Amino acid sequence: MNNRIKYCVANLKMNLFGDDVKNYMLDLDKLFDKSINKKLKTIIFPSIPSLKDFHINIKNDNYLLGTQNIHHKEYGSFTGEVSIKMISQLIEYVLIGHSERRQYFFESNELINKKICNVINHKLKPILCIGESLDERKNNNTEEILNKQLTVALNNINENLIIAYEPIWAIGTGETASSEIVKETHSLIRSILNDIGFDGEKISILYGGSVNRNNAKELIALNDVDGFLIGGASLDVKHFYDIYNFIEESN
Repeated sequence: MNNRIKYCVANLKMNLFGDDVKNYMLDLDKLFDKSINKKLKTIIFPSIPSLKDFHINIKNDNYLLGTQNIHHKEYGSFTGEVSIKMISQLIEYVLIGHSERRQYFFESNELINKKICNVINHKLKPILCIGESLDERKNNNTEEILNKQLTVALNNINENLIIAYEPIWAIGTGETASSEIVKETHSLIRSILNDIGFDGEKISILYGGSVNRNNAKELIALNDVDGFLIGGASLDVKHFYDIYNFIEESN
């Protein structure tokens, strides 16, 4: 058993606004116990327009709040973007490098590095997402891809952060990496982190990729899995809570 903090993370993506937010939090409060498990953190990542509504409706310390994206600069002529200064009072965490940001908005490892530096400079906590495509795995390029993603994204970063491994081929597809693949890949990630100057054993590594209550119990039993980055299943409060319980029971 390790001493790493575990995480149950909801990535709500482009969902929930207005009354949906209030109802979501009311339903969460009905399920979550009021006592705080200090070794298991629950983080909610709403869309940026819903951040303030979530901030208002979070009534206790059971939940932490993060943003799905920020611009890497403080201000400027960047139509449609949001700087970290604009929302820093609402959040503690920032999701960076999600595969959807890489795929649809062409975010490079170099840009991701700039965002991480910006987040750390503001004393907030980044969660760095990494992962390979199906073709890259089939061609045995997983190690090369993860090595590049980590090496470039963490260039000149001197403090530990949270890593989320999310194989692109398992996001929103209903496909989940087998326990053996997750075990091997998380171990590989720790080895790469050690090679680039971090202590891999101290860094929490989450799994993300069609996580649900049917596979969460088996995956969280793996020693190198420190929680989950949950997409679609997090929109169903009971489903999300069931996954939370599997993580808590594993502590």
